[in-house]
Amino acid sequence: MSHDHHGARRVGQVKEVTSLSNPIVKDIKALSDKKHRDETKSFMAEGLKLVIDALELGFEIRTLVYAKNVKDKPQVVQAATKTVARGGLVLEVSEKVLSSITRRDNPQMVVGIFTQRWTSLRDLRPKADETYVALDRVRDPGNLGTIIRTADAAGASGVILIGETTDPYSMETVRATMGSVFALPLVKASPADFLAWKKGAGVSVVATHLAGAVDYRTIDYRKKPVVLLMGNEQAGLPDALAREADALARIPQAGLADSLNLAIATGIMLFEARRHLLTLEDRA
Repeated sequence: MSHDHHGARRVGQVKEVTSLSNPIVKDIKALSDKKHRDETKSFMAEGLKLVIDALELGFEIRTLVYAKNVKDKPQVVQAATKTVARGGLVLEVSEKVLSSITRRDNPQMVVGIFTQRWTSLRDLRPKADETYVALDRVRDPGNLGTIIRTADAAGASGVILIGETTDPYSMETVRATMGSVFALPLVKASPADFLAWKKGAGVSVVATHLAGAVDYRTIDYRKKPVVLLMGNEQAGLPDALAREADALARIPQAGLADSLNLAIATGIMLFEARRHLLTLEDRA
């Protein structure tokens, strides 16, 4: 791994980069690899809207990259000013460099490199009317991104990733969250840690499960904070987790399909669990 270029920089400087072999560009491109994201504890967000959302929600920006042809747009100027004020690096690049960074032929014109933010499981203290989503070994980046986006839309308070899950900070997942990755606390936990936390957290764990389950609409989601526990795409929930749930839920189905996509099933569960809390008046 190349040395961390973030230390040796002069604040207030905009670097112009046109070469694909520039070491900073190489470092940014390496963020498509999970190992590099883990080592640097950073990730990439594409698009002006996502970059602005992240800056507003206080994420630490390390590098702002934008295409030369948008450098005079007021929002880009504002994002660059904020980046410099917070000690970040600003790169003005050719579209060719942006394409190589985002691996797209028609890239977004603005990209931000941010520091990952994780919440510790022991810092989660669910309060009345809060809802969390817990995902056991979620594998698909599109599913995870869609679930984070849906959890945010439903007013959930966080997403707990149990076991070996796909990385919420991969490019594909961040894209699929449409910015919600910045809005919701993300927690990593082993199955044992999750079960130990559950014992003292005062929550009702509602798991979706095919065996011995009741209609998901008949469960009482009001008496305690709810954790919706969803199983892996292929294998469903392991017995060790299902056994510890306070209720096992099933979504009735008709038709030929024998199962629902994980993100859709999670969305259905979320909006049912929060039905009594959501009104159209909330979004004036």
